[in-house]
Order: sequence, then C-alpha cells, then structure tokens
Amino acid sequence: MLYLSAVALTALGGAVGAQAPATPPAQTPAVQQPDQSREVIRRRLDVVTTDVIVRDNRGQFVADLKKEEFEVYEDGVPQEVVSFVLTHGGRVYNQTLPAPPPPMEGIVLPPSRPANDAAGRIFVIFVDDLHLDFRNTGRIRSVFKQIATELIHEGDMFAVVSSGPSSIEIPLTYDRRRLDEAMKKITGAGLKPSEILDQPDGAQGPPEIRYRAHTAMSTVYDMLKGLEQVAFRRKAFIYISNGYDFNPFLDSRKRALSERYGRLIRGEEDGVETQDTNPFELQGNRFAEADLVAELAELTRQANRANVTLYTIDPRGLVGGPDLDEKIDMTEWQNYVTSSQNSLRTLAELTGGIAVINQNDFRKALQRIDAETSDYYIVGFYSNNPDPTKRRRNIEVRVKRPGMNLFYKTSYTLRPGERQQTK
Repeated sequence: MLYLSAVALTALGGAVGAQAPATPPAQTPAVQQPDQSREVIRRRLDVVTTDVIVRDNRGQFVADLKKEEFEVYEDGVPQEVVSFVLTHGGRVYNQTLPAPPPPMEGIVLPPSRPANDAAGRIFVIFVDDLHLDFRNTGRIRSVFKQIATELIHEGDMFAVVSSGPSSIEIPLTYDRRRLDEAMKKITGAGLKPSEILDQPDGAQGPPEIRYRAHTAMSTVYDMLKGLEQVAFRRKAFIYISNGYDFNPFLDSRKRALSERYGRLIRGEEDGVETQDTNPFELQGNRFAEADLVAELAELTRQANRANVTLYTIDPRGLVGGPDLDEKIDMTEWQNYVTSSQNSLRTLAELTGGIAVINQNDFRKALQRIDAETSDYYIVGFYSNNPDPTKRRRNIEVRVKRPGMNLFYKTSYTLRPGERQQTK
C-alpha cells in the first residue's frame, strides 16, 4: 500500500534584481548581472511506502526477510529502499525510517519533531447508516459487536464515525469501552424501495439518492485525507454499508411516475404501459453508472495516497428477495443488489482489501482481516520516476528469496497539484 508524505523541497535559482543603469566600462568594473533566463526548478520529493505481505507456499507469513532482500521498481525503474518496517503479530520490529533530505544551502531548518507514539495497528470504522436498513439494525449491531471482539484488540488504536443520524464521532482512541458506546447508537436509516419509488425524479434520477451517497463519500474522503498524516503504520478502514446504486429500480420508478401523474399514452411494450416522457429528461440517468464509477475511483485514489486499505462489509449477508410489502420486480431487485455489492467490491479490491459480501460468516472474514493487518512489511523509497509529469505510477516489489508469494498494491496516483514541475 502506498503513502505519500508531505515532504517538499523547492530549489530556487538566483534572485532576479532590478536592472542597474549603464556605466562606462572604464570607470566601474563590470558586475555580472543575474541571468534573467535562468530556469527555476521546483521539485517535490515524495516518500512512497508500500505495504507488502509475504507468504510461503503453505500460506504462512514469512517474518525473517531483511531490507536487502527487497527490490522495488516504479514504472520499471529500480528504486532505493530507504525505509523498512516489519510488523509481526501486531508488534513493530526492525524499524528503519528514511533519513530526511539534505537541507538546502542558505536555509536553516528547525529540528524535526520526534514522531508520536502510535499503535501498531490503526482502524477506522465507518458506519454508513445512510445506506443501512432500519429493519436490519439488530443484525448491524451484531456485526459491529463481532468487529469489537474479533478484530479490535488491546493496544489497537481506532476511531468510529457514522454518515447519518446515528451521530457517531469517536476520534482515535485506545479506549475499548467506546466501542460499546458506538454500538448502542447505531440505527439504520437507509431508504426503503417504496421510499425510492416515491421520490421525485430529477435530471440525474432521485436527488435524495445522490445526496446521501455524496454525503457518505465526502465523509470518507475527509477521513482518508486526515490519515495521510500517519506514516509507517498499516491503516485499515472498516467500511460498513449496503453499497451504492445511483439509478435503482428504473422501470418501477417510471411506472410509479406514470401512476402519480397519469401521463400515459396508448400502447404497450412487453405488456407494460409506456410513459410519454421527454427523452432528454432521462439523459442524466443514462450516465448514472459511469458517475458512480468515477466517484468510487476518487475514493480509491485517495485511499492509496493515504496508505489505507478499505475492508467493506455488507451486513445484509446473503441477500434474498425484497420484503413482501415492497412492490419491486425480482429482476430489478437482483440488479439493485448486484450494483450495490459491486460498488463495495470496487472499494475493497482497488485498495488491497477484501469485500465481505454475500456471506453470513462474518467471524471468519474478520479473522482474515485480523491476520492481514497483523503481519506485513512496509518498504519505502524516494521516487526517481523518469517521467515527472506522469500521475499514475506502477509499482513492482520482488524478494530475492525463491518460493515467496507477495501481496501489495501495484499502483498509486498523484494529485494534479503534486506533479513534479519545471518552468
């Protein structure tokens, strides 16, 4: 996994002063004026760290590798490993942090502050109650209790935040009693299918759907930006949600709109009455899936920049059909479930995590997350990418010992303003 630190260096050329008045060479020695055409080069040094899990052919974590046995490549170019951290069983060993870059000539920098003590593991638990079913509240609390007992151990640092009316906001702490406090406040507040059908349609579908999704994703994005400040620790983001679908139950919404306003025309298509609707009013909906993919991509890019792994959990477990009082076609329901689950898969798979969906054995999944966050290496380097304008960087990690299986992220993306620039 990848972390970009906020270490920035600016190399400035000589100061450009005002042009001196011309004087005869015989009276005044020539004074060399600063070169007005000299280029000013600005460079940004990023410490990039990637979390690496190394297992042998039996699936056991290999905990005796040395820094010299790792090879890291960015876009095929070898990188010098400047930092190396081994965490085994949740404890930190063999910690080698990168030396600070040499100070620029003529600039006196204050001494760096020592790093604060931090837990070997850091968890952020995000309860997306805006996308959790109210009728499922008991099950959601049960899953949260398993997280508290199976995943969060003594000495782990954790935070709990909700997206909606549960109003949970617990900053990073070691106090496990606060997990019980949060569990008692969790209440699902997601929209039921009947409530979605009753929503008025906007240019991009039901506006309430977009508003809730944007609220949740904006909350997650801000938390991920905050986690950028924590370096050389594995950071796991437990994302509890039913997932997202920007355009659910489209045919049922059309029928509900027709019945509500009575704007039917004569004719049938596959036995279903059609609505006399201006086709240009539905243009926004046609790109709903692309919009969702774009927003999920922004979240995963920020998670990779902050060196955070997203583990998504769908507390619905094995999803059956809709409730009997919901007038939803079974095909539409399955499409809705598939879309929402795919959004959770995307968040997990693109950040090196796992998606706990379509299963009722949460304990087994949590034990796997516990193992993945307890045993790992962190190797870091200063990027010497030959193409400073390239935003997406590919990462390859190798070890010199044969027979090893490596698990790590294969790329990261800079923010637009973080490219190395020359002018």
